[in-house]
Amino acid sequence: MSLAEHRAYEVVLDNRYMLGDLIESMTLEESLDEIAYRATVNMMMPADFPGIRPGQEIRVSGIPYRGSDMVYLLNPGVVWECQNSYRGADRLEVTLYDRTIYLAKSDDEYLFPAGQTASQRLEKYAADWNIPLGQIPDTVYTLSKKVYRSQSIYSMIVSDLKETARKGGWMYRPRMTPNGLELFPIGGNETVWALEPGGNLESITQRRTLEGAVTKVKVLGKEDNPESATEILAVETKETELYGTLQKVVMDSDITTVSEAVTAAKSFLAGIQETLSVSAIDVNTIRAGDKVELVGSGMELIVTSVKHELGRPGKMNLELASLDYVKRRCFLDGPV
Repeated sequence: MSLAEHRAYEVVLDNRYMLGDLIESMTLEESLDEIAYRATVNMMMPADFPGIRPGQEIRVSGIPYRGSDMVYLLNPGVVWECQNSYRGADRLEVTLYDRTIYLAKSDDEYLFPAGQTASQRLEKYAADWNIPLGQIPDTVYTLSKKVYRSQSIYSMIVSDLKETARKGGWMYRPRMTPNGLELFPIGGNETVWALEPGGNLESITQRRTLEGAVTKVKVLGKEDNPESATEILAVETKETELYGTLQKVVMDSDITTVSEAVTAAKSFLAGIQETLSVSAIDVNTIRAGDKVELVGSGMELIVTSVKHELGRPGKMNLELASLDYVKRRCFLDGPV
């Protein structure tokens, strides 16, 4: 039985070809570590089919969980890779991405003055690259002067958003929508789905570890003389008596005052690291960065990665973590 016989999903190629009757299986995957939403489509290839090639426009639509009308799940999309095989019949595996993939695969250089926000810089990238913009919230916090040498547009956007979060702003994730590129607030989804053990939740695995824990943070000032010790702006500790001393040294040229250093140091402090892996009945509109509720735990968690195995009913696998964990791992770690 093809996926389309459930009348729940459709894939449209070049705004002309409805591929649903040919599709045997389809997955949608996304992670906070990657920019683009990815779909993998496995389909039959009849003799009279005109073929699919990389670069073609494509979109995926589906009926949401507990819904009745089709909505876009991945649009606008682009065919990225095709792999033909023969197993009793001609088959094709197609990998497609939403069009944010171009931001990750395209390099450029920029020099930005101090005083701009991440929103304003995103508007500059979009204007230069002819990227349509949808809803772009004001990220409020002004950024330092930045020189970006040959690197991907996506890495520049991420750097701007990381600096915003480090200065006390909210966390955002770029998303491509039919209206254009948007900045989605992490945990900002209007509909928060509940995961209920014994209900829609099939399995749950909880992992707790000291790997990644930080109980002492030392924030250093700007290195003016490589032959002398760097000035220590702040030192903060927490729970060293419980977990021992696990020290992180932070050196950020954007941190110039003691108060900024103290704020930064406290944001890095973290005890036991807890993450959850769950398998559940598919809610096909859940995306990486969305907030979900784990019923009975009182916990609101952020989806760090998701894999939808589409069907009716389908299945989804989620990796979940707290908002603080997401901030430390995705927005505070690494260079800005």
